[in-house]
Amino acid sequence: MSVSIPHKRHAETVNRSNVIEIKDLSVRYENQDLCVLEHINLELYEDDFVCVLGPSGCGKSSLLNVIAGFQKQIIGEVRINGNLHRKPNADVGVVFQHHNLFPWLSIEKNIEFGLKMQGIPRAVRKHTVSYYLEIVGLEAAAKKLPYQLSGGMKQRAAIARTLAANPKVILMDEPFSALDALTRASMQNHLLEIWRKTKKCVFFITHDVEEALLLGTRIVVMQSNPGRIIVDMPNPLSRHNKSIEEMKRDKDFSRWCDYFISSIRDGEIKKGGEK
Repeated sequence: MSVSIPHKRHAETVNRSNVIEIKDLSVRYENQDLCVLEHINLELYEDDFVCVLGPSGCGKSSLLNVIAGFQKQIIGEVRINGNLHRKPNADVGVVFQHHNLFPWLSIEKNIEFGLKMQGIPRAVRKHTVSYYLEIVGLEAAAKKLPYQLSGGMKQRAAIARTLAANPKVILMDEPFSALDALTRASMQNHLLEIWRKTKKCVFFITHDVEEALLLGTRIVVMQSNPGRIIVDMPNPLSRHNKSIEEMKRDKDFSRWCDYFISSIRDGEIKKGGEK
């Protein structure tokens, strides 16, 4: 198969400010003689939806932990809006594989919790929670406890809790991996709709090539030994206001899936897209 590879940089990034800037980042554990990440350079822009692919052990989650401020042993720089970033803060929200909701709090109280800890006035908290319950389609579940919700609904609540804190970037570490196929497909549609409404910068880790093509505005591919970025490119499929189902019917969808699978397997992006 031959496919045309889009240029690494977005044409539209010329007039857009970056939210996250990573310069020459490396993560090494000297006591284990292990280089987890090496010479990572990456910029995340406003309203980006960056999907990160790569084999297990390539450093995807380590990179997310660096951006979240969880990883302290780093070489290089991470900046948010130009400011050096070395520890967790309100500018970065994280949605994990498991929802991590407080089981004793209702869904609306879970979403409100972070705002309450920030000292946000009650009236503002109430309005914010109501808004994000509507965004994720959980108005009817506001008074329920987490155990009363399905897996997909719990993840929507976790996403709403993160959105309510109004971070500049949202990190998502395989948030749908524990869901069954039907629920996962439903959540992909929900997330795409949420992103289109909020235009938050999203950094989304997945092992699923199809998921990356369906959700991402950009595709980043990593390889291991050491962890590094081998491609950063705009999504090659036309996505404008299309549903997940419409994108799956794109004539080039299967070809691009095969291309990325081959690239991850072989550890390189082939010149000119030749396979």
